[in-house]
Amino acid sequence: MNAPSDLSMKTEEVLRVELEVFRREHRDLDEAIHALVDRGTADQLTLQRLKKRKLRLKDMIALIEDRLTPDITA
Repeated sequence: MNAPSDLSMKTEEVLRVELEVFRREHRDLDEAIHALVDRGTADQLTLQRLKKRKLRLKDMIALIEDRLTPDITA
């Protein structure tokens, strides 16, 4: 995954594409986690790894959204 410092070197268009890819992957991981839990087939280590990956994606999504959102002070 891209390091936060790489964000400053990317165009807005590239960031928007990455944002959509990260959001989709985040949703897919959420669905996978729920499916594994519902079926009771997942071991704790697998669930832990999936959840950690999901949190990293959430952090990247937040960073990109902050970069794309104009800084408006009221």
